[in-house]
Order: sequence, then C-alpha cells, then structure tokens
Amino acid sequence: MLKYLVLAAALVLAACAPPPQPDTPDRQAQGLVLPEMKTFTRPQVTPPARSNAEMVQDFLDLSFRMESGRQLASLSRFEGPVSLRVTGSPAPSLNADLDALLRRLRTEAGIDITRVAASDDTANITVQSLPQRQLQRLVPQAACFVAPNVASWAEYRRLRRSSELDWATLVAREKVAVFLPSDVSPQEVRDCLHEEIAQALGPLNDLYRLSDSVFNDDNFHTVLTGFDMLMLRVYYAPQISAGMTRAQVAAQVPGLLARFNPAGRRAGGRAPVSTPRSWINQIETALGPGTSNSARLEAASMAVDIARARGLDDTRLAFSLFAYGRLALAVDAGEALGAFLEAAQIYNRTPGTKVHRAHLALHLAAFSLSADRPQDALDLVNRHVAAAAASENAALLATLLMIKAEALEAVGRGAEARAVRLDSLGWARYGFGSDSEVRARLLEIVALSPERPSG
Repeated sequence: MLKYLVLAAALVLAACAPPPQPDTPDRQAQGLVLPEMKTFTRPQVTPPARSNAEMVQDFLDLSFRMESGRQLASLSRFEGPVSLRVTGSPAPSLNADLDALLRRLRTEAGIDITRVAASDDTANITVQSLPQRQLQRLVPQAACFVAPNVASWAEYRRLRRSSELDWATLVAREKVAVFLPSDVSPQEVRDCLHEEIAQALGPLNDLYRLSDSVFNDDNFHTVLTGFDMLMLRVYYAPQISAGMTRAQVAAQVPGLLARFNPAGRRAGGRAPVSTPRSWINQIETALGPGTSNSARLEAASMAVDIARARGLDDTRLAFSLFAYGRLALAVDAGEALGAFLEAAQIYNRTPGTKVHRAHLALHLAAFSLSADRPQDALDLVNRHVAAAAASENAALLATLLMIKAEALEAVGRGAEARAVRLDSLGWARYGFGSDSEVRARLLEIVALSPERPSG
C-alpha cells in the first residue's frame, strides 16, 4: 500500500486564516497543560452497503492483481494458524492497538492468528518497529510497508533487490515482515498495523473505486472496515486455498458471500469502471513526496480532467476534487472552496462515505470560521463529528473539535468552548503525538477566527 498518501486532518488550513492578531496568553497553546491521551476502546463496525454481486468483482480484483496492475496467476495466503511477533523498539501505544486488531481478526474475519514471543523466529508475521529515519532511508516514499519471505530489517536490507521479495512468486505464505516507525503518533502506528497486517494476510491490491475500505490509497479509512473484514473472511474460508486460480476462486466467492453476508443478497449495481493508470499517476504525483507545489496542483487538476473524461463520476472524481481543493488552498481559496463543494455533492449521494464527508466538513467549517460565520462552522462540525469518531480517526476528530471550540467561543458560549477544547486535546495526543505538534495544531485552528474575545 502507498501509505505515504496520508490525508492528515487539517493540512494547509492556515491558508483560510486572517492575518495574525495580538491574543491573550490564556488562549495561546504555549504552556498549555495537556490532558491525558484519549483512545478508542470499542470499534463501531459498519457492514458493507453494496450487494454481494458487486463485491465478487471487488474480491477478485483485490486478490489477483498487484497495485502496479500486474496480474497474479494464483491466490497466496497462509495455510493453518498464523503466528505474529513484535520486535525492535515498539511505540508505547502499539501493544494495546495490536491486541485489539488481533481480536477483531479472530472474531470478525475468522482468522486463527495469535501473538507469540518476540524471540520466536518461527513466527509467520514479524512486526518490526524502527526509527522513521532509518526506515525511510531505504524506502523514502513509505510511512510503513510489508515484505514477503523476510523476518527482520537486516534480512530485508540484504534481499531487497532480489526476487525473494517478489509477491508474485508466492503460493503458500510462510514468512512476512511488517516494518513500521516507532517514533510517530499513536494513530500513525495503529494505521500502519491495520493496513500492513491486512496486506500481510490477504489481498495485495488497492482499488480507488472502493469507498468503504482501507484497501484504497485515498486513506480516508484508517482502520479495517466491515467490508475489509468480510474480504478477509472469504480469503481464509476453508473453500479457498493457496494456489487456486482466479477461475477456481471465482466459483467459490458468490456462495461464500451469500453465507457470510446474507444482507447482500440483492441485485448488484452497475459494473465498475476500471481506474486508468493515467489517473493514478496524477494522483500519486499530486499527493506523493518529492514534487513542487505547482506540479502537485497541476497533477491534481489533470486528475480531475481525466476523471471527468473517463466517466469516473463516483468517489474517484470526488477524491480528485478534494485533492485539488487542498492543494489550491494556498493559491486560490475560491477555487479550493468550489472544488470542496463539488466533491461534497458527490459524497453526499454516495452510500458509505460518512468519513469522507467529515473530511470535507473540516475544510468547509474552517472556511466558515475564517469568514466570521461561527454558527455555520458549528452546524457543520456537529453534523459530522460522530462520523469522525466512528472511523476512529483521532486527528480528524480532534481538529473538528478544535474548530467547534473556536465557534462556540465566537458565539459567546465560553464554558462549553473550554470543555470541548479540553476534549479535543485528549484526542489530539493520540492523533498527532508529540505535545509540540498538538500545540501547533491548536494554534493553527485558533488563528482561523477573525475575532477572538479578550477575556
């Protein structure tokens, strides 16, 4: 997965802000005493909304193609119980989030997966934590990644240019390593765990057409969804085995989906339009590393044009507009607002896009707050904050709550504002990590308000 295409909750929001003004010390983030970090304790899993007929094609495209477009001759997976260990210097938050993920994999996907001691070098999956700088020295474009046939960073370094790391050569998976950073925010660590362990176990592809999945490089979803767990449950059903061809698997998937997802037994929608490589290339240029801002903006504009020309009038056009809007913020706020509003229209008519709408609501609420329309900002946040919480995106949730606090302050509800701001900071510690990053984000949001009370 191209985990570097991360949709941080409030990048470039400062472009909405008015010129800096003098402010009172008690509203400044510097010296602010932060509350305890908040964490998500109970997943709110939404079952897939599409028909089983549609998801048959999704399963096959996820399982028999690489992200590059390369076709796979057969399905590969682990056979029998799966063991997992953690090595390196894991972040303090990793253990709790990993244990919660493994519970979900056992109960929702029916995968027999167990954590073993770090010293057990026979483990099927090794999760190794290492400093971000060390990881990106070899793979600069990745926040985290997964590799087959290795069990350590040293082994990966030794074999990284060999055919041993070619997923297409695998039939029965025996040994896979997940490499993730140890010195990033708790949310980034957890997101890596979900995405990369899912890929270590199951499908190797991502599909931009999926609106309800982490198997999608738009990264709106940061934890495994009901759709994802259903795909993994089919992947590890007894009727499926390593080495089966696409035709053999295709003969089994409809019956498995009917059994595991009886609510999906209805007529399917239209056949999916494949995502052209030209569009993917422009999106990767727009959101990937190592590109100038002007080149990113041009690439996002081209992605919008390609989506319109190729009939991608679904979440892919909406995502193109969202990416363009975010990049246009620093250049032309009016253009950015227009792109966000058009993207919102698409997401609003598309089932299963509540978290997408919440991301857009953040930017629209920021516009409203900076335009001295605090009640509009408050209404937007209130409509979408539950979706941010349900998606377990603490960075998004914290930023929405920070905007809400500023809006409440602006309409004269100071006591409520202080309570909401305190709540936002607890989530921000999980979503953004370091105290300095939390304070920087709070100052960014405070700067959006054109007028702030002096007391």
